[in-house]
Amino acid sequence: MSKEGIIFSIEEFSVYDGPGIRTTVFFKGCPLRCNWCHNPEGLEARVQVVKSPNGCIACGACKEVCKYKEGCVACGACIPVCPRSLIRFSGTKYTAEALSKKLLKNADYLSQAGGGVTFSGGECFMQWEFLCEVLTLLKGKVHTAIQTCGYASNEVFCKGLSLVDYVMFDLKILDEEKARKFTGVGTEQILKNFRSLSTSGVPFVVRVPLIPDVTDTEENLKAIAETVAQSNARGVELLPYNKMAGSKYTMVGKVYNPLFDEQKAPNVNLAPFVQRGIKVKIM
Repeated sequence: MSKEGIIFSIEEFSVYDGPGIRTTVFFKGCPLRCNWCHNPEGLEARVQVVKSPNGCIACGACKEVCKYKEGCVACGACIPVCPRSLIRFSGTKYTAEALSKKLLKNADYLSQAGGGVTFSGGECFMQWEFLCEVLTLLKGKVHTAIQTCGYASNEVFCKGLSLVDYVMFDLKILDEEKARKFTGVGTEQILKNFRSLSTSGVPFVVRVPLIPDVTDTEENLKAIAETVAQSNARGVELLPYNKMAGSKYTMVGKVYNPLFDEQKAPNVNLAPFVQRGIKVKIM
C-alpha cells in the first residue's frame, strides 16, 4: 500500500532550491524549533487550520460554529463561514503514488531546464517512509534533491541518501549549548549525518542561515568553514535572515519571540570560507 504524507505547499518554478528550475515540495513537521523559523506552518506534522489576521472584521462567525472551544482539532467547520475567506487548511494529504504522479507531469520541462524536484519543509525526513517511497517512484525519471537540517537517525538518513541525486545540508550552529538554545537540539546527530553525507558520493552543498549574533559570529562561521573544508561539499550558500520571518506566526496561533535583534543586519562574512578555498555565495 502506498504511504501517505502531509504536504503544506508545492511551489513551481523555484530557482533557489537546487540546480536549475525546480518544483519544491514542503513537508509538514520538523524536529527543530529554530528561533528564526520563517515557515511556522511547517513545524507540526499534522493538518492545521490557519487564519490570516489581515482583513478580519471580527464578526465571530468562526467562533459560533466551533464545537471545540478548548483547542482546534482542524475539523474545518470555520472555513466556509468566514465572509472574507481568510481561513484555510494548511496541509494536504497525498499518497506517495499520487504525489509522484503530480510531480512527474512537469518532469520533461524541469529536465530541459537543468532542474528537477526538491523536497524541503519543515523537515522531509520527519516523514521518511513517505519521502523514500516518493524518491523511489521518481528515481531515474527526474532529478531529485533534499533540503535538510540533518536531524534524523543515521539509518533513515542514509536510506534517503541512497535514493536522492543532490542534497542541501544545513549547518546552523556548531556550539552545542548555543545550538540547543536556538534550535532545540544538539549537534551530535547532525554532524554524524553530515559525515555520512560527505562519504556517500552524493553531490551536496552546505547552507548556513545568517542570524544576527547567533549564526553569523566569527567563531561560528569559522567552525562551519573548518567542518566544510574537511568534507566533499561543492560549496557553501549563505542565507541572510528573512525579516519577514515573524509575519506568519499569528496564522498558526503562535507568537514570534526572537532571542536576537532582528533589526540588526547579519554579518555576511565570506572570508572564513574563501580562506579555505571553499566556494561560497550569498543567496
